[in-house]
Amino acid sequence: MSSRRGFRSWESWCAIGHRSCGYWSGRPDDRPGMPRYAQLVMGPAGSGKSTYCSTMQQHCEVLNRSVQVVNLDPAAEYFDYPVLADIRELIQVDDVMEDDSLRFGPNGGLIFCMEYFANNFDWLADCLGHVEDDYILFDCPGQIELYTHLPVMKQLVEQLQQWEFRVCGVFLVDSQFMVESFKFVSGVMAALSAMVSLEIPQVNIMTKMDLLNKRAKKEIEKYLDPDMYSLMQDSSDIWKSKKFKKLTKAICGLIDDYSMVRFLPFDRSDEECISIVLQHIDFSIQYGEDFEVKEPREQEEELDAPNMSDRFFQGATGD
Repeated sequence: MSSRRGFRSWESWCAIGHRSCGYWSGRPDDRPGMPRYAQLVMGPAGSGKSTYCSTMQQHCEVLNRSVQVVNLDPAAEYFDYPVLADIRELIQVDDVMEDDSLRFGPNGGLIFCMEYFANNFDWLADCLGHVEDDYILFDCPGQIELYTHLPVMKQLVEQLQQWEFRVCGVFLVDSQFMVESFKFVSGVMAALSAMVSLEIPQVNIMTKMDLLNKRAKKEIEKYLDPDMYSLMQDSSDIWKSKKFKKLTKAICGLIDDYSMVRFLPFDRSDEECISIVLQHIDFSIQYGEDFEVKEPREQEEELDAPNMSDRFFQGATGD
């Protein structure tokens, strides 16, 4: 089996020493307790995670904010942002699939890679280094099992918290997928599953809003802060099975009664829309709480910021 990019076979994985990436060489646990910030960017394959990371990094550059990106997808083929660390330097899915002693397919290979990564957090520690007020985006794989019944991502969250990171989950769902109520319920349950499993603040986002026409934007507005019972009534004519309808009603009741999942729109071509998303995430991890105290006028402007999301749909109301 190929040993490129530092990967070795199962028999030797525990013997691999961590590799320095040229940053801070000490251990994170030896640092004083200084806050660091992280977004765990999650979502199904094709939901726009890498595009989100690239867009958010460029947006923060305009704001003179230093934001780094870490690629945690061992099957990634292309991304257009510079990385602080790339898991493919530690292990690749292709290497695992080519190992005759493992005989994994694509999904099994990816799970193996992430479990291997979880046993080599020292590598990540060396790559991250340490700078005061670090703000890092972790571009994660899209396999949903990583966020439901496997412990890998939970272990990553706990490790980051030990390194003084304040972590926010960012769960992305393709807005073009959420055009029908039963598909929307499926997306909500995936987001809810990640939220319950990871036990961290989570912001849910509908991506690719820039690809929707005005009519579609107006139609999808009802899914951002949904009335689940109304959505259920709208789709009642397509349900042929009474058992399916009863199950869906129970799920909708869980979502609606506890108001556990809401979505923000994300249009990569709209700077104001990107700012609103970033403000919600920053608030959830208390980013900037140690900065200079703002004047009351500035605080009032920030309180009005969430209402700006309504402007996103003004262009669609005339259609």
